Amino acid sequence: MSDTDKVTTNGGKRTTVRIGRHSIAFAYSGDEGTKYVPYIVNEGMSTAANFREAVRKGTVEDRAATIMLDTDVLLVPIEHYNDSDREELFFSSFPKKKGEMVMHNVMPDLQAVALFSINKDLRTVITDNIPAARMLLAMTPVWRHLHQRSYIGQRRKLFAYFHEGVVEVMSFQNKRLKFCNTFEATETADATYFILYTWKELAFSQDDDELHIVGDVPEGKATIDEIATYIKRCYTINPVTDFNRAAVTAIKGMPYDMVTYFVKGR
Repeated sequence: MSDTDKVTTNGGKRTTVRIGRHSIAFAYSGDEGTKYVPYIVNEGMSTAANFREAVRKGTVEDRAATIMLDTDVLLVPIEHYNDSDREELFFSSFPKKKGEMVMHNVMPDLQAVALFSINKDLRTVITDNIPAARMLLAMTPVWRHLHQRSYIGQRRKLFAYFHEGVVEVMSFQNKRLKFCNTFEATETADATYFILYTWKELAFSQDDDELHIVGDVPEGKATIDEIATYIKRCYTINPVTDFNRAAVTAIKGMPYDMVTYFVKGR
């Protein structure tokens, strides 16, 4: 059974918590729509301590909330995955941190298993306070949605999703992720370098293939304009039009992965 094979119900209402690399945010959904509430984290405290304090203040009443985690991830082809090997596989790619454990999401539609890390103290705080919590890697709905977008038109596509100081660069081939990697990118030069490096490594055509950018791009238009000087077909994804003006796309500050989850599901 996958770590996410739990049913989330709460009388038609739900709470979704996004725990990012440097942030925590809550979204409350019901008949009156969705309310997005970023939590002001205390940088002197651990993520687990911050989340415990948030729960103490009554931010989570739903005991079956969905927890979206933005963290390190390793993708494994589903045909090569063995659950008993997940920690060995993950820590062969990422340095092991004290008090860290490895979870997984199975993505049969992409023929992959996503391994991701979570601090054990944070995991304990979550399970103690949200017994039926559903753990979801934040990138999972993004991968699934962009995979479907990759079929639009005949040109090959590279996607870049910016958030919290990193860029997730990915491409798809048939029913698989052909490439996926995360790079630190807080400035135009970094973002441009990593995207163009990936573009070259995957042998994309500067004239014929497409780059699609979404998210909180560092230095905004300057970065996009710089990349566009090298890639002729460079486009930005507008969530409002991408999701046909769904109400959740009007919520200021909500990350694209969370918007995608609300519109498209996991």
